[in-house]
Amino acid sequence: MALAALDKGKGKARLEDLEDEEIDQNEVEGSESSSSSDSDSDSDSSDSDSDSDSEDDISPDVLDSLLAKARQNARAKALQPAGAAEGEEEFIRLGGDDEDEAKEEPPLPPLDTGSLPQPYIELSEDRGAGPSKIRDPDIEAVQKAASTITAPAVPAPPTQTTKDGKRLTKKELKNMKNQTAGKAWFDLPAPPESELPRLYREVEALRLHKQLDPKQFYRKEPGEGKGIKGLPKHFAIGTIIPSNSPFGGPNADNLPRTARKRTLVDELVDDAEARSYAKKKFKELQTVRGARGRGTLAAKQALRKPKW
Repeated sequence: MALAALDKGKGKARLEDLEDEEIDQNEVEGSESSSSSDSDSDSDSSDSDSDSDSEDDISPDVLDSLLAKARQNARAKALQPAGAAEGEEEFIRLGGDDEDEAKEEPPLPPLDTGSLPQPYIELSEDRGAGPSKIRDPDIEAVQKAASTITAPAVPAPPTQTTKDGKRLTKKELKNMKNQTAGKAWFDLPAPPESELPRLYREVEALRLHKQLDPKQFYRKEPGEGKGIKGLPKHFAIGTIIPSNSPFGGPNADNLPRTARKRTLVDELVDDAEARSYAKKKFKELQTVRGARGRGTLAAKQALRKPKW
């Protein structure tokens, strides 16, 4: 009955209930044993008197001691593990069995280290190279404090004025800004319109330099053949600074001051080699033009007539 009660309760019986039930069973067994012993004694000593039956009865002190021992045994059995109660030996199973290998161990939970301080030494990829950087907290603190210090603002540039002290208008400032190409181009000036015709002649002479020197090749410029409008907005014509020739003789780059001319055209005209080459080219052009000029038609018709 006790086992049925435990099964119905699905293992929820308390330890005290188990002890009480085991004590009741021991008492029932003791009473049965006492009744059997009494019956045996009655059968063996059927001729004995009623005084002997009273002497065979167990005293209450003995019963109390037996009950106490039974309770101790029940408590010891309840506290004893199941394997030990069945006589099995306890052992610890280590890894390496097939069942343990088949079962995968659960992954370890992720560890949250929180915010860690920055390391003092940063190692490079090559272990033998040593530390690539060593931090110094004191230096970093000084740099951080210096970066927070705000420098004074740059003062505003003074307003541009004319010679009379008047402030320039927006139109005048715009014109002044367009007078040069800026610092990136070394303040290349924009020549005034009155100087454009003279500068155009010199620029055209530079462009025609390839016609005067057969040994030089010059690339065609985008503004070539467009007149004054083909000139760039910002440009300047410079002079090559003379230097001492290693041979001591004058050349095109090293001329005395008396042999120098004011313009590039005058220098080209005064050059003997350029003059001879110009004469040669002029004669070639004249022969081509003379073959198509006046008096050539009669000569061509005379050549077409038969000789007989």
